[in-house]
Amino acid sequence: MPIIAYVLVETTPGKAKFVAEEASKIEGVKTAHAVMGRFDVILLVESEDTKSLSDLVLSKIHAIDGVLKTQTAVVVMSK
Repeated sequence: MPIIAYVLVETTPGKAKFVAEEASKIEGVKTAHAVMGRFDVILLVESEDTKSLSDLVLSKIHAIDGVLKTQTAVVVMSK
């Protein structure tokens, strides 16, 4: 059963749209939205297990120019 998570991204000023566009190209990222509020981008991601989720966030999402930090919320219950 795949792991589903929301990745909340803080970006450098003016980079939210770029980060969302680049993140949407990454395999495993299902949706990417630039948003207003405490975070600048919210991603819905899916991975095989916690290791691949960690690799996705740390190796791919953090590699996008403009990403300052992330917070990951793993879904524990879905309807």
